[in-house]
Amino acid sequence: MTSTGNGIGNDGTDPELGPERLNATGPDNAGVSPMKTLDQVADLVRNCTDCPLSGGRTNAVPGEGNPQAEVMFIGEGPGFQEDRQGRPFVGPAGKLLDGLLASIGTNREDVFIANVVKCRPPDNRDPAPAEMAACAKYLDRQIELVNPKLIVTLGRFAFGRYFPGEGITKARGKLREKDGRKIFPVLHPAAVLRREELRPTMIDDFKAISEILEGGTEGPGRVPDAREPDGMTPEAPQPAQLSFVNAPVRADVPETSAETPTVNVEEASRPEQLTLF
Repeated sequence: MTSTGNGIGNDGTDPELGPERLNATGPDNAGVSPMKTLDQVADLVRNCTDCPLSGGRTNAVPGEGNPQAEVMFIGEGPGFQEDRQGRPFVGPAGKLLDGLLASIGTNREDVFIANVVKCRPPDNRDPAPAEMAACAKYLDRQIELVNPKLIVTLGRFAFGRYFPGEGITKARGKLREKDGRKIFPVLHPAAVLRREELRPTMIDDFKAISEILEGGTEGPGRVPDAREPDGMTPEAPQPAQLSFVNAPVRADVPETSAETPTVNVEEASRPEQLTLF
């Protein structure tokens, strides 16, 4: 591969990084920009104009957390509070997520949190396929850089990124694998805010996250390997393995209620989505 003289090959790749997608554009980008660090990815996201969502945002929301996290959470997209603050999951659904993390002995500083789209869709509508595609290069690179042991998808859009066409209601709580990554789908916290009867399910799924990390792939809800005989299920992990940070104290998951004055996709959901996918 020949070089253009600026460290970038003629094929648009950085020789040091390999053929990752580096063609992020924005107001100050000349077609090719390196994404060697999470900070560089975040800078590109904040200046991105690759889709119309950039025109209506207050702040882009790149994502945040531990750059060496074992677990990466992927949600749908920013809502009202996230757009104002430039941070993921800071509204009522974020408070619920904080409580769920505390219930397994961890917190958001120990994990990495990102979204399928990095800017708030107008009126909190569903993100369009073209918008998700425009943000994919950023999320892909964040996953590569963090390299988590487990990706937890929150809701149908994040799950559909890996398994398009499947419903999250039936898939939740079952460990999957895609392209060498372990994927564990759960409901979006906003679902619990509008349907209280889902709270025990969400708590159980978060317990399973800890069990998966402690016990490898032998999570209690995983999809059986094709090599296992029909009708046989793996032995459930022991109850003592509920925390991946060795914190025996359980925090109560807050009884968060939906706040309707500023509705967003990470808070109280749109009326047409009340049937949960």
